[in-house]
Amino acid sequence: MLPAREQMAFTLGFHIILVPFGLAFTFLMLIAEYRGLRRGDEAALRLARQWSHVAAVLFAVGAVSGTVLSFELGLLWPGLMGRFGAAFGIPFAIEGLFFFLEAIFIAVYIYGWDRLRGRAHFWTGVPVVIAGIGGTLSVVAANAWMNQPAGFTLRDGRVTDVRPLAVIFNGAFWYEALHMLLAGYMVAGFLTAAVYARAVHRDRTDRHARLGLLIPLTMAAIITPAQIVVGDIAAREVFHREPAKFAAIELVPETATHVPEILGGYYRDGRAHLGLPIPYGASILSGYRPGTEILGLNVVPVEVRPSDHEITVTHLAFDVMIGAGMFLLALSAWFALAWWRHRDVPRGRWFPRATIAAGILVVVALEAGWVVTEVGRQPWTVVGHLLTRDAVTRSGDVWLFFAATLLLYAAVAAATVHALRVLRRRWHEQGAGPPDVPYGR
Repeated sequence: MLPAREQMAFTLGFHIILVPFGLAFTFLMLIAEYRGLRRGDEAALRLARQWSHVAAVLFAVGAVSGTVLSFELGLLWPGLMGRFGAAFGIPFAIEGLFFFLEAIFIAVYIYGWDRLRGRAHFWTGVPVVIAGIGGTLSVVAANAWMNQPAGFTLRDGRVTDVRPLAVIFNGAFWYEALHMLLAGYMVAGFLTAAVYARAVHRDRTDRHARLGLLIPLTMAAIITPAQIVVGDIAAREVFHREPAKFAAIELVPETATHVPEILGGYYRDGRAHLGLPIPYGASILSGYRPGTEILGLNVVPVEVRPSDHEITVTHLAFDVMIGAGMFLLALSAWFALAWWRHRDVPRGRWFPRATIAAGILVVVALEAGWVVTEVGRQPWTVVGHLLTRDAVTRSGDVWLFFAATLLLYAAVAAATVHALRVLRRRWHEQGAGPPDVPYGR
């Protein structure tokens, strides 16, 4: 079970970084093109075309890593797919349709730059964004179903009477889906802004670099406060619907009221250690009053209780996600204040540095959020129905399979970096000459 879990964690962690680029980076691309068309802005058109090339590269890489994941579900977790595939597979079948739609239209968009009129070309990019959203929602539906399974009947250990809409729109779908969508747009925004903040930090003050910073940072700054609110709602839904996960997040050993919010620390031998307690914090955040009762880990039967290590990982991942989110909120407020006063990004060295840090932290927050939902579900693969130890393969070659996967992903990562560096070098050689876009004037 250990190598199977480690491999799944590694491949999911790799793939999840690419998801925001298929989901939201293409939206940034359309914003730039729309600005270029509407205002005759050549710098915006150049950005749109460059970003479309980056989107194509990352889409191809995401296709490879996503294909590996689909094989892993069958090879590493036959107990899940064999027993619950009739229900669990429905969202993935829908995701496949969105993937093909996205692949078709991203090809039309890339090759249409020199062949279509401006507005027609812009509209070929809209299905790419819609398909990215649909594909992401489909995968989130599958994950949400594992947390709160619904839409099927279990008879004699077999899944029957599958109701597709109930499978997709399960109890956890709405808050997980919205939380992930906003996270994807934040990652694409802050990570893209970080690239151009680095250029600004190196004294590049041309309009191309500043526009490349302004567009994604504006999107991320607008979405961040909304994500904080949605995240708070999602945490409260976990409190009501997934009490064992919430107890792990808050390090609550026994059911109680007036529960403190514990920052940091670890869980061992039935209690929290070395954390910084904020009196009544967890109870107030859960039910808006100190007397709110929070179910503890003691209500979970011992045979299906997460290990101390899993509890600690879930708790610390949640703390990291929240801490990174607060930094991103502060940066968004700094940017909003500067824009309100000067209609420009803040001058000086510290703001570009903070934006570069935000590009790193937003990825850390994304990874931490997925750790919370995946590790927090343990020891279940399908909560209440299938334990992880019963879902895993019985093959003895999993470590070898993991090693081969690491080599494949290392090659894919190296090829991706090389392709992006080639694109960057080509753009530098082109300089600030006329954009190679046949419309927009």
